[in-house]
Amino acid sequence: MSHVRPLAALIALTLMPSAGAQPGPDAWANARSLTLQLSSFRFDPSDIMLDHGVAYDLHFVNNSSGGHDFAGREFFAQAQIRPEDRAKVRNGRVELGGGESVDVHLIAPVPGSYKIRCTHFMHSAFGMTGRIVVR
Repeated sequence: MSHVRPLAALIALTLMPSAGAQPGPDAWANARSLTLQLSSFRFDPSDIMLDHGVAYDLHFVNNSSGGHDFAGREFFAQAQIRPEDRAKVRNGRVELGGGESVDVHLIAPVPGSYKIRCTHFMHSAFGMTGRIVVR
């Protein structure tokens, strides 16, 4: 009977999805759309609620004339980003020039709370911070 446990573990491992496996096209076609607005010294919303394992189209909009970024290094490192959108996230942040918008499709990572902020000089000190909560 001692050989049953290793066999069960092997079967369980082969049935689990690979961490690097990409979702099919249907996941991206059915992504939930969420608009995130960046303006002078604030994110709207500043508390973003996502569901673990769900595909999202995050639509970043910079409503100001100056540049901003949306930095969430830990969040982006753990999220599964659509291959064609990976270049839009550099060093854990999405950079937007004045009046620019960017879409990033991703699957929300493991549940937890992830800090976000604008890394431009003094922007986070003036209140451009928030969090992403994955349920």
